[in-house]
Amino acid sequence: EPPGDPSLKFSGPEMVHTKGFRGTIQDYPGADPLKDSEVLRKAMKGFGTDEQAIIDLLGSRSSKQRVACLKAFKTAYGKDLIKDLNSELSGDFRKLVMAMMKTPTQLDAYEIKNAIKGAGTDEACLIEILSSRSNAEIKEISRVYKEENKKKMEDAITSDTSGHFRRLLISLAQGNRDEREHVDVSLAQQDAQALYAAGENKLGTDESKFNAILCARSKSHLRAVFTEYQRMCGRDIEKSIDREMSGDLESGMLAVVKCIKNTPGYFAERLYKSMKGAGTKDTTLIRIMVSRSEVDLLDIRKEYVKNYGKSLYTHISGDTSGDYKKLLLKLCGGND
Repeated sequence: EPPGDPSLKFSGPEMVHTKGFRGTIQDYPGADPLKDSEVLRKAMKGFGTDEQAIIDLLGSRSSKQRVACLKAFKTAYGKDLIKDLNSELSGDFRKLVMAMMKTPTQLDAYEIKNAIKGAGTDEACLIEILSSRSNAEIKEISRVYKEENKKKMEDAITSDTSGHFRRLLISLAQGNRDEREHVDVSLAQQDAQALYAAGENKLGTDESKFNAILCARSKSHLRAVFTEYQRMCGRDIEKSIDREMSGDLESGMLAVVKCIKNTPGYFAERLYKSMKGAGTKDTTLIRIMVSRSEVDLLDIRKEYVKNYGKSLYTHISGDTSGDYKKLLLKLCGGND
């Protein structure tokens, strides 16, 4: 791994691929960033670009190995790999390659910034990232965000959202969720009762109670709470949120619940919605395929085929084209 430039180091906990690894992309054995840089340079040199060579290389390297090429490329050629790729590639293929050349933390920080800037806010993107990352990851994202934007992530969220939805995002952005695995059934019953009292059993809704429980408690505890809730009032927590809330707050709370209940299932749904209907939401498709490829894409694929009757591979094939499609399918890693 090249020494020096700390921004190119893989931030966050080191990736260790164990037997339980559920991603589709792993470290490529014996990859050499200098040799890889040479392949990329050849692919871009002279007339025309050899996209296939770029697809084969980037699609078989882990994030850490791809990022290592930035330093090696500059060392070997005195040129900026990102600038070269940017000028040689175009469209969604370029967007996908750019996403793949960031560390996971840089990609998250970049996506949050883009979700906030511009005309509308992509609320679903903010919720997706903040509800699915660990405390340590959220703290890293905040740090990188501030470093790159000279502004705190929390301040950016605050100035761009409002009301109870803003409070939900700010709570999640603390990266302060209890992460213990232990479940105390009587505490789960208490929380289920508190949620019932704050919603279904009350005129109006005490949103802050939902916020406090959904953002602070551990995921395993909350799964027990949801089971208790269902048992207690004969209704799914999602149904209650649906009846009690509306707009961004409703979709935000629902996403948090879905993500806690079944993270791969939640991402399968996000992917399905990014491709169904007219037009593909390519930013969502790219972000999820890149960010989950080293985490749980195998599990997401399983949920996908179970819930939608077609494999993720088939849907991507039918919905995208060209080099963009080829590289997405490399990340997807296979058909189910």
